[in-house]
Amino acid sequence: MLFHSSLRKELSRSFGATLVVLVTIVMTMMLIRTLGLASKGSVNPSEVFLVMAYTVLGYMPTILSLSLFIAIVGTLSRMYRDSEMVIWFSSGRGLADFVEPLFRFAWPVLVLIAVMALLGWPWANSQTIGMRAQYEGRSDIERVTPGEFRESSGRMRVFFIDKDTPDGATATNVFIWAVERGLQITTSARSGRIENVGNNRFLMLSNGQRLERPLLPTAGLKISEFETYGTRAGGTSDFSADNTPARAKPTLQLLREPGDASRGELAWRIGMLLAAINFVLLALTVSSVNPRVGRSGNLLFALFAFVVYYNMLNLGQSWISSGRFSMGSFMLLLHGGVLLIGVAWLLLRNNNWGRRRRTEHVMAGGLPPSPPSKIDPTS
Repeated sequence: MLFHSSLRKELSRSFGATLVVLVTIVMTMMLIRTLGLASKGSVNPSEVFLVMAYTVLGYMPTILSLSLFIAIVGTLSRMYRDSEMVIWFSSGRGLADFVEPLFRFAWPVLVLIAVMALLGWPWANSQTIGMRAQYEGRSDIERVTPGEFRESSGRMRVFFIDKDTPDGATATNVFIWAVERGLQITTSARSGRIENVGNNRFLMLSNGQRLERPLLPTAGLKISEFETYGTRAGGTSDFSADNTPARAKPTLQLLREPGDASRGELAWRIGMLLAAINFVLLALTVSSVNPRVGRSGNLLFALFAFVVYYNMLNLGQSWISSGRFSMGSFMLLLHGGVLLIGVAWLLLRNNNWGRRRRTEHVMAGGLPPSPPSKIDPTS
């Protein structure tokens, strides 16, 4: 039908414009957040844009759902304002007849939301967590810039080196100040190198001196010289997968792992698709425009409904993860309840029950008497 094709074209334009705006806003916010993490030393400054890209990719299910919701509400609201909906209703069609063209437009977006929620979200989180863990778990000597004093990962030691090699594994003229076991320890050496011992990394110093001073002035100094001395350099040579959070685990792994945390994460991922389907129905019902309220009244109400629904989805994830609700009961209560509300609201507006009841009430009360006809005196 020509009307359906023109409707889908307008929805496509509105969806594309909304998606570009939302992605730009989210990228700006994530850039500011990632720069803050980089300034604190949690993210490698050279990987800021890569971390930002992975973060935005992880939020794509939410961005796509909101873009679809706003596109449908905006398009149908424009049709109400321009009286195109009046023509549609006058032709004998109801509001429920919009369900088919809307879902014919929305099904590729719904498939993309499902793919991003089930596959893209955990992959993006695993990449981001891996890069941050690798950067935070680097050795202390790799944190040091030649000619500058730098704190270690635990902020209990201060390092200084004169020169280092391009691979960051060796250094010359090493100075270390540390607080260990109630002692202030100052260590200096001509050179140092990184060695892996098991899962730990050690800084092996050569030809140096060690000075130990108690924090409380109750004893004297202890000075010792060494040819080779090893100290913990921080970081590990590999990362354990047992500490991976649920949001970074693949969906198939969550299905194989029983537990409240896994079920809570699964409820969120599956709930994003169910919420997107409900948003299509809700957008159809809330898109009517009341000229007395203004053009933005229904859009503000739609955004409020989206925020409430999305927050309930996140709250349900925490409830399921803590064991307060089961996965099936919460999803049935939230998504099933919203679906019933949307269908009932759509049927109410499609059949126009309120106007029909007022019409039946007037007919039951009888028609008002017709005014007496005037008699033409010339007849």
